[in-house]
Amino acid sequence: MINESLLKMLVCPQCNAPLEQVGDELICEKSQLAYPIQDGIPVLLVEEARELQPKP
Repeated sequence: MINESLLKMLVCPQCNAPLEQVGDELICEKSQLAYPIQDGIPVLLVEEARELQPKP
């Protein structure tokens, strides 16, 4: 789990929206991207993110 104060400073590199930690990923609702957390380190590279499935 990422430290709460660090999480508040992190933003999506694509759109600068806040991120939310869900499991081992940081989620950007605005861009619909999920950034991985590897060994406790967020990988905030757009090319490493996976696209989220649209909500029905």
